[in-house]
Amino acid sequence: MVKGISKQVIVVQSQDKKMFEQAIFILSDEAVRGKGVTDDMLLKEAKRLIVQRGNPNKRKSLFYPIAIWSAGALTTGFLWLILSIL
Repeated sequence: MVKGISKQVIVVQSQDKKMFEQAIFILSDEAVRGKGVTDDMLLKEAKRLIVQRGNPNKRKSLFYPIAIWSAGALTTGFLWLILSIL
């Protein structure tokens, strides 16, 4: 149990509640003191982080794995050809 610590948080509700109901962000001391940081700025940053890190519809690029597989297959084929000629 932690005693004597008080932190401020932003709670962002999820629109699609299949996986998460809400995201909770613990504010830094600088943001709480208000050094040029508005509530709107904090909320926009929290939403940006959610979209950046948790977009389930974002497709991963297949180029890199296919390129690695193709390079390995070509190398194997080339070595097999050279060894069969010898």
